[in-house]
Amino acid sequence: MKDTLAQSDGGRSALRLERRLAHPPEKVWRALTEPAQLAHWFPSEVQVELEVGGRMGFVFPGREGPDMDGVVTELDPPHVFAFTWGEDELRWELRPEGDGSVLTLTHTFGDRFGAASFASGWHACITGLAALLGGEEVAHGDMAELHEQYVEAFGLAEGTVETTEDGGWRLRFERQLVRPAETAWRALTGPAADTTAEPAAGAPVPSGFRTDAVPAGPITEARPPRVLTYDWERGGHPAGTVRWELTEGTGHGARLILTQTGPSDAAAERTEAQKSWRHHIGRLAAELLRMSA
Repeated sequence: MKDTLAQSDGGRSALRLERRLAHPPEKVWRALTEPAQLAHWFPSEVQVELEVGGRMGFVFPGREGPDMDGVVTELDPPHVFAFTWGEDELRWELRPEGDGSVLTLTHTFGDRFGAASFASGWHACITGLAALLGGEEVAHGDMAELHEQYVEAFGLAEGTVETTEDGGWRLRFERQLVRPAETAWRALTGPAADTTAEPAAGAPVPSGFRTDAVPAGPITEARPPRVLTYDWERGGHPAGTVRWELTEGTGHGARLILTQTGPSDAAAERTEAQKSWRHHIGRLAAELLRMSA
């Protein structure tokens, strides 16, 4: 089992999963290309014209028409099946090994921070494919814990720093979460919060949105369950802003984007904040694993 995430040409991300299957390429090929078999393990119903340039349609459960379109880009039975999937590219490659085969999936896409969702999803799908080939029941459970393992393995928990136009800095974390925005907001505001006591401008910042390394002033903007912003302070005066935003993400969870700005002479505070926010977001992710949607 080899799973990697790399940057492809043009700045896109390339996720690569490799699995050994106890079945020859010819048998696996049918499960990769025949819609009746794909229906058991692929994340959507697949319509395909099996020829290079052939049209594809992907219909997700509960929908009548295709949610995404695709085109077959490469076909070499029983070795290579490649196609576009919306704006993404999928390439399935089979090679014989002993009495079985090695399946390699390369998924090329633009949303780097969705990589853990894609990896955990494909991990489950390929596990389902192996079960189908072995005559076993295909079952997909909660992939949240696996998702968090991929976040760490691919280095997706780290923050980045950029210089702003005024010579200051912006610290940024982006992380796909395993629960929806409402659940994440509930974890951040605390168990005592309810709809009548939501955070509001001028109120103190709930502990879930702050860390000891970044002294917090009062809330400047709150739009539950999506946005919370406040000034952070140095020497009792505002030094920059902290903004939490929960947007639409991949999979079934929200995408967290946390930014903090600061002046050029606050490099030491920036370094401490980066370490502290990394730990803080990790704790939030761990808490969400214990919560139901």
